[in-house]
Amino acid sequence: MARKRRRRRFGWVRKLPSGRFQASYLGPDGRRHLAPHTFGSTTSADRWLVQVETMILRREWFDPERAKVELRDYAAAWIEHRPGLRASTRALYRRLLDRYVTPRIGTAQLSSLDTPMIRKWRADLLRDGVSESMTAKAYRLLRAVFMTAATEDKMIPRNPCQVRGAGLESPAERPVLALPEVFELAARMKHPRYRALILLSVFGTLRWGEVTALRRQDLALDGSSVRVAGAFVELPGEGLVYGPPKARASLRTNALPKAIWPAIVKHLDEYVRPGPDAWVFTGERGNPIRSGNRELLTGWKQAVAGIGRPGLHFHDLRHTGNTLAAQTYVSIKDLMARMGQDSARAALIYQHASQQVDRTIADKLSALIEDVAADSGSTRNEPG
Repeated sequence: MARKRRRRRFGWVRKLPSGRFQASYLGPDGRRHLAPHTFGSTTSADRWLVQVETMILRREWFDPERAKVELRDYAAAWIEHRPGLRASTRALYRRLLDRYVTPRIGTAQLSSLDTPMIRKWRADLLRDGVSESMTAKAYRLLRAVFMTAATEDKMIPRNPCQVRGAGLESPAERPVLALPEVFELAARMKHPRYRALILLSVFGTLRWGEVTALRRQDLALDGSSVRVAGAFVELPGEGLVYGPPKARASLRTNALPKAIWPAIVKHLDEYVRPGPDAWVFTGERGNPIRSGNRELLTGWKQAVAGIGRPGLHFHDLRHTGNTLAAQTYVSIKDLMARMGQDSARAALIYQHASQQVDRTIADKLSALIEDVAADSGSTRNEPG
């Protein structure tokens, strides 16, 4: 039989038949709450009660019963009900949860997870061969889920995702095509209907989902500009879904260089059906292009091999376009607008990528300064 509880200024501690001590207290909700574990001494139990009382006084107390939900259930509901998520983002979060979170720590209760457990979960993913990029994405999802649990739902006292650098990605440097390579790549595409796709992706700095969702009305009749009004996403079980682009800033109109105007006009005349809503890029059957289009993939592999860039990916075209735009030395604001970014972070990355050109300019300026200095010195040394 348990011994009689001893009354304290805050809470109670009683000795159990096992010899350990159980702490309890009356919460702000008027209900009695037990400590999640027992203690080896009354001193340890008292110390825990002091921490709880401090949380109550600071209005940081949370109901521990609410945090007894399993992580997989809370995270699934978070993904389902989170406002503002694009369909593709929601699908990505579900995949991350199903592959990397639920099988490992999904059955753990929110209240039981702490930073050391999150650190071990991340280390186990990397040890088992999950890429650094995917591990970082899964960690960022988990961090966002716990942030809601801690700050909005008040279910846990703090976010356990406190692993320094765990959410950062360090992808390998992506290739950038030189201007001649861009035009050679387009020319080498086996089917001419995909040549303008290459040019628009580079010089319009368009994402795959944006360029494949273009309609006739999104291109100027003379090929001088392209408008991004929507984008395709491929969802499991649904196929291609047309909707708004990645972000509000992605709604944009970009001017195109005169050198590619004739190619755009030719493509509109030869491969695009009449009518403002006609898709600009389609397969031979007239349907929008999917990422697994066999005709396009075959032509792409042959073309990139032909220019000596066999490892090139389609998204490297936009990367090339962004880099070329940054080398024109426009402002961060203008670069963000062209890229369709609502954050300056990506624009700054491309500005840093143009430092080699900037170094060349600085070297030429140094040479001019040296020439002027040399001329001035020779003038001063001439006899009067």
